[in-house]
Amino acid sequence: MAELRDLHLPGGLVLPARLLDVSFSRGGGPGGQNVNKVATKADLRLDLAAAAAFLRPGDLERIRDVLAARLDPEGRLMVVSSEHREQARNVAAALARMEALLRTALHRPKARRRTRPSRGSVLRRLEEKRHRGERKRERRDGE
Repeated sequence: MAELRDLHLPGGLVLPARLLDVSFSRGGGPGGQNVNKVATKADLRLDLAAAAAFLRPGDLERIRDVLAARLDPEGRLMVVSSEHREQARNVAAALARMEALLRTALHRPKARRRTRPSRGSVLRRLEEKRHRGERKRERRDGE
């Protein structure tokens, strides 16, 4: 059976492998006899309720909001991988994808701080507008 590992997230957060559950089924698509006989498709699920103990305050709500489409009816985060012909490679791909999803969900965008243009830049802009207006007025009057 494929080996599960801990999920390493930014900020030193680690979700232990015991929170993960993996099941296998036969993958679809072309592949001949291998696809019909071998259960290589990996279905990886993370128990978010238990993971709350390892997350910072507010992280669980953020994950549930951002990844709502990837939650199963029990509220577990779900990732499926069937691109490889081996269970172990599909589990590794699913683990990597789950880490990437959690990384993007937990990323907090930097707060934008309002700034004001400097007095010099405002004066330069207004001066340039005056010059443009004069140029256009000269063209009009010259007809």
